[in-house]
Amino acid sequence: MNSARLDKSTLTSTHWGTYRVYTDNGAVTAIDGFEKDPDPSPIGQGFVDVLDGPLRIKKPMVRKGWLENGPGSNGGQRGSDDFVEVPWETAIELVSAELERVRSQFGNKAIFGGSYGWSSAGRFHHAQSQLKRFLNTIGGFTYSVNTYSYAAAEVTLPYVLGDFYSMVNGATSWDVLRDHCELFVAFGGVPIKNGQVTNGGVGRHCQAQGVRDAAANGMKFVNVGPLRSDMLPESEARWYPIHPGSDVALLLGIAHTLHEENLVDQAFLSKYTVGFERFLQYVLGEDDGEPKSAEWASQRTGLQPSEIRDLAVKMATKRTMISVSWSLTRQDNGEQPYWAAIAVASMLGQLGTPGGGIGFGYSAMNAIGANYQGMPGAALPQGQNPIKSFIPVARITDLLLHPGETFEYNGMTGVYPEIKLVYWAGGNPFHHHQDLVRMRQGWQKPDTIVVHEWCWNSLARHADIVLPSATPLERNDIASSSRDPFLVYMEKAIEPVGESRADYDIFRLLARAMGVEALFTGNRDEEEWLQVLYAETRDKAKAIGIALPDFEEFKLREWFENSTPREPQILLKQFRDAPEMYPLKTPSGKIEIFSERVAAFGYQEAPGFPFWNEPKEWLGRPANGQRLHLISNQPANKLHSQLDHGSHSRNSKINGREPVLINPVDAESRDIQDGALVRVYSPRGSCLCTALISDDVRAGVLQLSTGAWYNPPPTNISGISCLHGNPNVLTRDEGTSRLAQGPSAMSCMVDIEVYKGEAPPVTVFTPPTVRWPSY
Repeated sequence: MNSARLDKSTLTSTHWGTYRVYTDNGAVTAIDGFEKDPDPSPIGQGFVDVLDGPLRIKKPMVRKGWLENGPGSNGGQRGSDDFVEVPWETAIELVSAELERVRSQFGNKAIFGGSYGWSSAGRFHHAQSQLKRFLNTIGGFTYSVNTYSYAAAEVTLPYVLGDFYSMVNGATSWDVLRDHCELFVAFGGVPIKNGQVTNGGVGRHCQAQGVRDAAANGMKFVNVGPLRSDMLPESEARWYPIHPGSDVALLLGIAHTLHEENLVDQAFLSKYTVGFERFLQYVLGEDDGEPKSAEWASQRTGLQPSEIRDLAVKMATKRTMISVSWSLTRQDNGEQPYWAAIAVASMLGQLGTPGGGIGFGYSAMNAIGANYQGMPGAALPQGQNPIKSFIPVARITDLLLHPGETFEYNGMTGVYPEIKLVYWAGGNPFHHHQDLVRMRQGWQKPDTIVVHEWCWNSLARHADIVLPSATPLERNDIASSSRDPFLVYMEKAIEPVGESRADYDIFRLLARAMGVEALFTGNRDEEEWLQVLYAETRDKAKAIGIALPDFEEFKLREWFENSTPREPQILLKQFRDAPEMYPLKTPSGKIEIFSERVAAFGYQEAPGFPFWNEPKEWLGRPANGQRLHLISNQPANKLHSQLDHGSHSRNSKINGREPVLINPVDAESRDIQDGALVRVYSPRGSCLCTALISDDVRAGVLQLSTGAWYNPPPTNISGISCLHGNPNVLTRDEGTSRLAQGPSAMSCMVDIEVYKGEAPPVTVFTPPTVRWPSY
């Protein structure tokens, strides 16, 4: 295309939507929503002012101390050192030589391939696939398993329901809920802000309309959680503001009430489940002398016993959908809320019915509950990794700080290898991870850290070698998702800014330097790879009755929508209708309320059935005193930390910092005024935020969204770990349990006070000092 043509548009796709991109004289001038999307996300507009802004990394950069003194000479300077601009030839020589050094002296397991690109749109230019393909080409790497989003559920659901992804993707659709569901009980709410995104791309947003249509048709919503704002106002939801982390206690209290009131569907339990008797034994207190009654649950949730009993009766006498948010997995014992919800849904006997049963993460993504057939897209082959060394994804700091030590995970014992080189392309660990002060200490340990980045975010600032990568607007690609009906040709809108390059081109240069170019590239350039991936997609589509145009016609059309009509989507319908013909992938073929496999692991905190284990930090623990429970949920104005420096995200900050929501009662007791600069602190660290007083958050709770770029003070300012408001300087870096070792950020107690010193400026939106080489 001619990028200089005025007022002409190309189409691109991102995790948060598909957009028209307008250019003039080689620069992006505007980004508008896709014409097929009735509710486009404004997040994409944040690209416009930052593509060629002061924070864009336009040339390869090397940390000054590493360049002068070599690998292993960090001296604690990552994150605070200056950078030196070098030519591409020098950068490739440095990276390839360091990869060869580590491979030859320590073996490939000393390389950690860090990528958490959240399945960005684009089947070819997918950073995680590119990184893994390259590292596999040169002999493999230590890798991570599971996700920060729902690691505890990824491990648990296969034991209980036989599979994870089919249960999440197969959620009963909003049109079925609208027509058949009477009561929608949402543990963790239905946060529409999260529903802006879907991994692989979004063509049409539907979550908000799904809620509105269901409410207009008479469906009643219940919002169980500490945030009123987790439900649309139009839903008119009944709010049960429970103590954060007490969802399992409430579910056990509901289970006890159902049993006591003779409201259990015994026929369903007998036909479709195993192990209920073991669970009931626990609920009745036969294990520990504590019946999990409504009164018992009341002491832990903050609700009245009568509220719990009334809710249980309503759930049993109405067609009820139990929805559990992904956030419930990110807490102490995060394996248990989903398991407990499945047990209660089984007791109600409505699993597999229209509008009844359970759903995992409505509006966690746009695709959950949408009723359409996604596109069967092809993926870039990653090759085989001969290295079997791995970690659970949330144990990166333990890996770096404790080489040689063991960890327990999912019934096995692993060993942390000693990592000499971290190679990261896609994602930002300084966003995803907890206890960033501790992580920053671990981050100083490897000899070398190489990253691909396009802007000076926290990851780039904490690297030794930064290779400038292109953005989705600067390359051609194909967007498709098994969770979205659109196939989109992502035409390059502008040439890569400065000397930035697509990840594929960077890895191709490295592969050439290391003598494996043909093995990595398959002797194909970008265009040839797109043709191959499209041809595979076209073949897969044809096999299920979808006729795609040829590649050149597809490029001219720009997008294709699969409008194939679908039957109403009802989770577990086939299993309910014919359990012998469609058994679950569990050992019994049934729902395993008690799992002998998990019980055999011998984990006291995960005994093999839904179990209450008091969180280490929560409002119900008297030792926490007057501290407040922190909810560090997903932001509304960006995906994770992406585009935090863009106008859309920065416009939502208050006085340049992230807002922290505080209930009027808690604000008054601490003499905090609306708009005040405050310090939020925990035993792990502290951050500066702007107070926003709101009764949308229950008393005893603070809400501070994730996503603010981590901004440690450039000098030693006493008592401050982040100037900008990143909540992960406050959160705990401990696994959910030995079963899944997922992140437990939601189990976090903090306090808050007015900051009385002179307000230090936020510096993370000022690029680091860049020098030029003396040679």
